[in-house]
Amino acid sequence: MDMPAKTVFEGIWLPMVTPMRGGHIDLDAAQALARYYRNAGIAGLVLFGSTGEGNLVSMPEKIDMIEAIASDPHALPLVFGAGGVDTRGVAAAVRRLDKYAPAGYLVPPPYYLGPSQAGILWHYRQIAWATQRPIILYNIPKRAGVTMTVETMEALAALPNFGAVKECNPSVLSALNARRRLDALCGDDLALLDHFLAGGRGAIPAAAHVYPERYVEVMQLARNGHAEAARQMFEPLRGLARLLFSEPNPAPIKRALYLQGLIADELRMPMMPASRELGARLQRAMGLVQHSASRLQTA
Repeated sequence: MDMPAKTVFEGIWLPMVTPMRGGHIDLDAAQALARYYRNAGIAGLVLFGSTGEGNLVSMPEKIDMIEAIASDPHALPLVFGAGGVDTRGVAAAVRRLDKYAPAGYLVPPPYYLGPSQAGILWHYRQIAWATQRPIILYNIPKRAGVTMTVETMEALAALPNFGAVKECNPSVLSALNARRRLDALCGDDLALLDHFLAGGRGAIPAAAHVYPERYVEVMQLARNGHAEAARQMFEPLRGLARLLFSEPNPAPIKRALYLQGLIADELRMPMMPASRELGARLQRAMGLVQHSASRLQTA
């Protein structure tokens, strides 16, 4: 049965990495990761975004990973990343993936081309014709090379498929939250606490790969008005989050998950593993987070 078009994306949605081993997707690790994040309280998974190396993964590989994760009867809802330069190619991919009835698609503007706002509107409208599933706008100028204006986002929000945006600029995120014309999902991991304290409903934070249960608890404390407790819990995560983005994403996240014994430390070329120096810094930062968690529990 089709989901209502105006799906509400609440809670922490994780833009999950694509685990790899020996040049192939590690389907066993993908299933184990999905279970791990479900048990940690994550609301849903976003597959094949930039953190998931989506542009380096073929369509047959994507289908294998979707089927592996969805085979769990208790699987989390899935959003699929659908980015690309060619609008027709993105729409074709969406039509092919629609049979898996995702909770939605995360769609950035066409990157590299630098289209006008009118061109961005056209791109999204064509993709909306390809599916009845919800579409989450993804405003990420650093990667797309173009910025969607608030007016463009709100024009799309008037259409049935569009009800949310992943916004990576904290000031724009704040403006969208104040205007309340569409749900703004926090895409800047360091702004997550302020977002939830200001009444934000959802986030897609890549840093939540590491200690996901703490991100869920920060969100719950903030939502329940326990601002100081939320700040105390979030503060040790800030330094770790900065390290997780200090080299090209998702290399630091994959190194951290490798250090936890969850996946192999492998990316698809031209993406390269994190440096040895960063690995040592990550290990120290993760130790500090664990120490702070123990201290908060005994306080």
